[in-house]
Amino acid sequence: MTGCHPDGMLVLRLQGGEIEALGELYELYKNRIFRAALAITRDRQGAEDVLQEAFLRLFTHVDQIRTDVPVGPWLYRVTVNLSCTWLQKRRRRFPLLDSILDQLAAPLHLSPERLVERGEVYEAVQRAIANLPLSHRIVVVLFYLEGLNLSEIAEVVEIPEGTVKSRLYYARESLKELMAGRKPLSEVLYEFT
Repeated sequence: MTGCHPDGMLVLRLQGGEIEALGELYELYKNRIFRAALAITRDRQGAEDVLQEAFLRLFTHVDQIRTDVPVGPWLYRVTVNLSCTWLQKRRRRFPLLDSILDQLAAPLHLSPERLVERGEVYEAVQRAIANLPLSHRIVVVLFYLEGLNLSEIAEVVEIPEGTVKSRLYYARESLKELMAGRKPLSEVLYEFT
């Protein structure tokens, strides 16, 4: 079929009743969708719930999915919306537990001093991003953690590209203020990804 994206071929198969195509789409996108949901919700279980719900929505709305473009932007849009809804419904109960578990799971080849420093930077970045307004946090997550470009973010969040640029600018300014006295922002964001 001409004009059909490789994701579109999987969507067509799923529309035709081949449930295996959903599994293939899941394998293609699960890590990216989970990572985006985790960065927005800051809750592993919440991110897993969002991931499952995003693919459930893909399955239930498969007839509305375009086959000439990648499925990724549609999944990101659903993920952002579901993550925002999740945040509205729940408050974090144990904010430090995730970071402690992450530190325990850190690579063993790093020195204890480096592990502590890395953990502190990671926590500081998480806190700084969490303190951003939700609209800014979403564009930071999609741009820095997911590697989407400005036009892709604009499509996912359904806002003009100029608004994405503006939100990224103000988010970076806020992060600079929040991270004052620490490593340069570019180095911190690189380590965070």
